Amino acid sequence: MYNYAAFGFNQKDTRNKLIKIMYTFSELSEKINKYISQNLYSKEPTALYEPINYILSLGGKRVRPALMLMAYNMYREHVDDIMDNAVALETYHNFTLLHDDLMDRSDLRRGNVTVHKKWNENTAILSGDTMLILAYQLFTSNADKLRTNDINETFFHAQRTFIEATLGVCEGQQYDMDFEQRDDVTEAEYMEMIRLKTSILLAGALKIGAQLANAPERDSELLYNFGEKIGLAYQLQDDVLDVFGDTKLFKKKLGADIVDNKKTFLLIKAFEKADENDKRIMREWMSKDNADENEKIETFKNIYVKYKIKEMTEERVNSLFLEATSSLGDVMVDESKKEALHKFADKLLRRNF
Repeated sequence: MYNYAAFGFNQKDTRNKLIKIMYTFSELSEKINKYISQNLYSKEPTALYEPINYILSLGGKRVRPALMLMAYNMYREHVDDIMDNAVALETYHNFTLLHDDLMDRSDLRRGNVTVHKKWNENTAILSGDTMLILAYQLFTSNADKLRTNDINETFFHAQRTFIEATLGVCEGQQYDMDFEQRDDVTEAEYMEMIRLKTSILLAGALKIGAQLANAPERDSELLYNFGEKIGLAYQLQDDVLDVFGDTKLFKKKLGADIVDNKKTFLLIKAFEKADENDKRIMREWMSKDNADENEKIETFKNIYVKYKIKEMTEERVNSLFLEATSSLGDVMVDESKKEALHKFADKLLRRNF
């Protein structure tokens, strides 16, 4: 579907010392899972912390903490030195999932019963709030240790990045909720919403890892841009797959965004490109309370095909992927140290984890 050939990187002189150990994404994910499993919150009251341990134990790809460690590993060898910071970001991410499930009234998360279903809504709210506090506590817990590693000067820059990223996710969620009540969402507004809701934690994870490693400021910004563009590409691809994906491969019913009248990139482009009759048809379907779901999905899919909306979206995905790899290419480290991130981007967009 997409062109994932290596685009090539600019050759730059490395500014950092030789790193003997370069971890793969899988190796870092394994380290993170092991750390989480050994450091679950064994605290009182049990009713508060048990749901937190439960959602953290459900797994996931651990993409965000792994990215933080990967960026750090480009400049420093001992990734365990910032494991608390990485797991803090994962704790925050799971806090957002817990509250998202509650707001969406979802029954399942990663194939398991959601917290508000397994316990109750009040527990989900309070345990979620506690996870947010624990994330910030954990992020600052190793500040003294980091001072001994000559990187204290950038610790507070990393902390600021953490705060900005976590706040941005909440802003993105609010925009997404606002869009449910609007019929005039623009492409620019949608791109900003997914940047905040999806991309900013990926970008922030990479920037924090670089900052904690005392990397050059320009490298930190380039890695942030890499993560931001990859996150945008991933979400646009997700919009495509929800309509045109393979049900056997993704094991879910397609067209959920269409059924829910979600303002996706595809829908926005369809209203931009369609003639007045097709716009009228889409509006009528979106206004129906008890529409036949399969017929609605098929109607929108046919309109997307008619105006080549899928192809437009794929072009934007490829463009964002090129921008991301260009930023990664300009990072001032040896090319071998960028290999893990390049493979990550390729696997993320191939959905090959």
